[in-house]
Amino acid sequence: MIVTYNWLKEFVDCDLPAAELSDLLTMLGLEVERMETVGGGMDDVVVAQVEEKAQHPNADKLSLCKVNNGSEILTIVCGAQNFKTGDKVALAQIGAVLPGEFKIKRSKIRGEESYGMLCSEKELGLADESAGIMILPSDFQLGMPVFSALGLKDTIFEIGLTPNRADCLSVIGIAREIAAKLGKKISYPGHELVEGATPITDVTSINVEAPDLCPRYTARYISGCKIGPSPQWMVNRLKAVGLRSINNVVDVTNYVLMEYGHPLHAFDFNHLADGKIIVRPAGDGERFVTLDGQERVLQSSDLTIRDGQRGVALAGIMGGQNSEIGDDTTNILLESAYFNPSSIRRTSKRLGIHTESSHRFERGADVNILPKALDRAISLIAELAGGSVAQGIIDIYPQPVLPRKLTARVERINQMLGLSLSSDEVCDLFQRLEFNVTESVQGIVEVLVPSFRVDLEREIDLVEEIARLNGFEKIPVTMPQARIFSDLPSKHQIIGKSVKDLLVCQGLSEVINYSFFAPDAYDKVILVRDDYRRNTIKLLNPLSDEQSIMRTTLLPGLLETAARNASFRTLNQRIFEMRRIYLPKHGDELPEEPLYVAGLLTGFRNVEGWNQDKTEVDFYDVKGIIENIFVELHISGASFEAGNPESFYHPGKACTILCAGETIGSLGELHPTVQENYGLEKPLYYFEINFEKMVPHSMDTVSVNPPSRFPDTCRDIAMLIDDDTPSDAVVACAKSIKAAEVQDVEIFDLYKGENIPVGQKSIAIRVRYSSRDKTLSDDEVTPIHQRVIDTLRKKLNVTIR
Repeated sequence: MIVTYNWLKEFVDCDLPAAELSDLLTMLGLEVERMETVGGGMDDVVVAQVEEKAQHPNADKLSLCKVNNGSEILTIVCGAQNFKTGDKVALAQIGAVLPGEFKIKRSKIRGEESYGMLCSEKELGLADESAGIMILPSDFQLGMPVFSALGLKDTIFEIGLTPNRADCLSVIGIAREIAAKLGKKISYPGHELVEGATPITDVTSINVEAPDLCPRYTARYISGCKIGPSPQWMVNRLKAVGLRSINNVVDVTNYVLMEYGHPLHAFDFNHLADGKIIVRPAGDGERFVTLDGQERVLQSSDLTIRDGQRGVALAGIMGGQNSEIGDDTTNILLESAYFNPSSIRRTSKRLGIHTESSHRFERGADVNILPKALDRAISLIAELAGGSVAQGIIDIYPQPVLPRKLTARVERINQMLGLSLSSDEVCDLFQRLEFNVTESVQGIVEVLVPSFRVDLEREIDLVEEIARLNGFEKIPVTMPQARIFSDLPSKHQIIGKSVKDLLVCQGLSEVINYSFFAPDAYDKVILVRDDYRRNTIKLLNPLSDEQSIMRTTLLPGLLETAARNASFRTLNQRIFEMRRIYLPKHGDELPEEPLYVAGLLTGFRNVEGWNQDKTEVDFYDVKGIIENIFVELHISGASFEAGNPESFYHPGKACTILCAGETIGSLGELHPTVQENYGLEKPLYYFEINFEKMVPHSMDTVSVNPPSRFPDTCRDIAMLIDDDTPSDAVVACAKSIKAAEVQDVEIFDLYKGENIPVGQKSIAIRVRYSSRDKTLSDDEVTPIHQRVIDTLRKKLNVTIR
């Protein structure tokens, strides 16, 4: 909201310096974001009179002038020709600084001294273009600063309002706040309205068919107007608050909009079919051309203003081209209405139209100010454009809005604010805000909230009003009192922190992504059509289509992060995320929110350097990370089962993670199509674990068997086995003889290729034998070793090499 100091002072007697007023407004909750002084620093541009104008002796297109600034006669060289002797002009004296940091200096032009410059409107920043120097009214006092003489010296305040303060979207609203703070009365604008003999009901009629969307509609009629430019004072004032002058009638509606904060709309009455207005929703698919020349496709939820045949305005948002005020307009129907805020907000957002009108209606206008704003505007139109105002006003208001009654407890106010205000002081503060206050009874104050304060609904809102008006600086500073509780972290929390620490220690960096993403993310990670994760929770009011559904997997977020990092040439990445996913349930039940930990690796295994190889990460790097987590968390019974658990993995390069036979996650290389969909150059390796399923398998206590003090002995077995038999099946089979002497079984060699039959592979295992009681002899080890061999042959059908 932009207001000027001079405009505010028309309604409230305020002599505070602009800087102090800025601080006062900010402390009232109306934050001043920008303050600009118009004409500031330009007091050296003064009113002067041309005493003599002669031809420059050395230039045909220049004049040599004698100019009186009220205290001396100065010689000025000027190139403009639109003035004559006796004219009063704007003189920039030596030392003046014009817009654009142009400093006036004594100069010699074609051999003649010049002691200043005669200025045009453009050079003073008052117009975009000008044909010559600025000619001032003849009654201006010589030597007076030009901006002061023109009444343009002012201060502009740009105020950042919170959405709840719709009452301050006007000059009067802000002036009302200043008056309340200073304990003064506000002077509302007056108007003289002379009505003609013709009743308005003989000229037009209005029918509101949707009173729920338009609770009140008022209108006045004026005939015989003459459209033309607005007076300079109005042009200047509108320009100061960021509005462009159009013509005298449209400018009046904008002027009253900024003054009262209530939007108005003027219709060319001659263009209204049947001379009437109907307020009703549009038809689905109806097309309507707004004032900006854009064709809009409407829906049945969009409220329109119509004449006898067609729509002429999009209610509360923008008028139509078919009824706009033009140069040939003579008869005007002026509308002042109130529209349902949610309806205006919905239509404005859907159509992508944001206007000064919609900005106010969607926040909640004052339903009871309509006649005042209407009469103020119609009187200004009659003054500036002439014409005859029809007798009376049409006011359709079937269910008048009564002031809300709220109660405030003085004791509660003092308790909340740490003050000791009396009931009389509280009542006085409310009355300054133009609230009707009933005498307090036993410390309870009853307040009738005026209709312009749509934001006040509860007692705590009244407490805030007292805090604002009494002064936030008067609230005492106290240290908060709080009880300190000691709360031990749960097992779930301890393991969660441990998992993060373990991943970080292994070189991964944690990332935090949004909990929602685009629906096409599932296509990019090639989830199959019947995958349960495609059933998502859709946001009712998403910020964009790219963030319209809640995530059911962490993979798309990690891939987006990796792609964004790669765009900045960060090609070696190790990232992880530990966050919840959201799986919908039937009906209105809240979704399941299991916690998952997922990671993504790509690029080189080691940091690049002259002494480091450039081996890229692979499947076993990821598997090793998971194994380290299981070891550190004392998770027993973990295993990896080869296969293709998810459609987004590369076939044959992924596996399922199991704990005690239960699937808790997966890992592997991502499918090349997924890699291509995200524009990533190098292979990607991914893992994900259902944290909720992993936690129960973590043991709090661990049994430790001390190593035997007797030496061990190792024997190797090389064998041929079917290619599709998992390697860990060999280890499990060797241990299955349950001999106490078998301490460990490890695979130390795997070979496929030359001299190995097709469909088979060669595996070599090393079995370590040991006893806690003695050193084992060969005769004791041999039969046990033979049992291992026999078991492998019997269960896995291996061929010993």
